[in-house]
Amino acid sequence: MRTPGLVSSYLISLIVALLISLWLHLLWQNYVGLERGSDMLYLSYSVNFLLATGIFVLLFLLRKRYKHQIGFIYMGGSLLKFLVFFLLFYPGYREDAMVTRSEFGAFFVPYLLCLLFETVFTAKILLTKPED
Repeated sequence: MRTPGLVSSYLISLIVALLISLWLHLLWQNYVGLERGSDMLYLSYSVNFLLATGIFVLLFLLRKRYKHQIGFIYMGGSLLKFLVFFLLFYPGYREDAMVTRSEFGAFFVPYLLCLLFETVFTAKILLTKPED
């Protein structure tokens, strides 16, 4: 795969997957009788998309100069995502006496989906020849 096409392929794949996941998430919330987006669902999907996209684009831009450090940069991005979770989402979840499965899923479903795409496409960056 051409390397410029890798970023667009990543973005299209991630957007489609997140939109399908969000749609299923909203259907599930409706089915169990929860208020739509009551658990910071939209914010969670948006923040995870922005962080995953930013981290992947950074990895892509640094792929030639820091070829042997890409794994460390990737792990630093994961650390950044956890930091954002604890600063942005965790305080809101702690306000409730008990964290529900809905609240847990509202952050971790898009987080895990983004993590999957980041991992797969970062592996593609590492497997691409340097001259591409």
